[in-house]
Amino acid sequence: MTRLHEALGREDGVTTRPGIVPSTGKPVDLSAEVPRDYLRTGSLDHEVVIAQLVDRLVDYRAGVVEAQPAEVPGVVAEKLAHARSVVVPPALESGVLAGLERPVLAELDDSVAVTREDADTVLSVDELDRTSAVVTSSRVSCAQTGTIFLDGASDCGRRAISLVPDHHVCLVPESSIVEIIPEAVARIDSTRTITMISGPSATSDIELERVEGVHGPRTLDVVIVRGV
Repeated sequence: MTRLHEALGREDGVTTRPGIVPSTGKPVDLSAEVPRDYLRTGSLDHEVVIAQLVDRLVDYRAGVVEAQPAEVPGVVAEKLAHARSVVVPPALESGVLAGLERPVLAELDDSVAVTREDADTVLSVDELDRTSAVVTSSRVSCAQTGTIFLDGASDCGRRAISLVPDHHVCLVPESSIVEIIPEAVARIDSTRTITMISGPSATSDIELERVEGVHGPRTLDVVIVRGV
């Protein structure tokens, strides 16, 4: 055990004294109820909440479209007009991709290769990197912060497919939009791997110059599906 771990009451980085705060050595009552004296439910009208989410996402440079369920395939096809290959999670509704069935011309192959990941078909990172785009659903979205939560479920897909391809088209059911973070967290299974998305990937770490696509998709298109 190193001196640092000894000072923190840790061995190999793991706390060895339950009920003791490692940094101070003070005891903690592990059975005590955690006070939750904070706002846990939003108060805005739902249409205002949706408008707030749209405003935040647009401010983050995401593309946002609101559509009825019957319009979603056309919207997705429009967003992926230049895509040559698309990956989707196993439980994404097949109808969402109906608009991608383009006619194949003799002089120009304009078809789109769609890979539906499942237990038998898992793309490598290199294969995902060569994939034009990904289409996923989402679990919940927080309007206050403009954040979309994916939880790795079969309609959201594993984490890698939403982070490696350069273009992400994300479906957000209207009913999954909430106002504040505590409402969003209440809808999430904390045992799952959660991906939180607030606009396309971007960083300004180097000389405050904005660079997009460093940690994830360069382009994020959000389709808010009304009535579901």
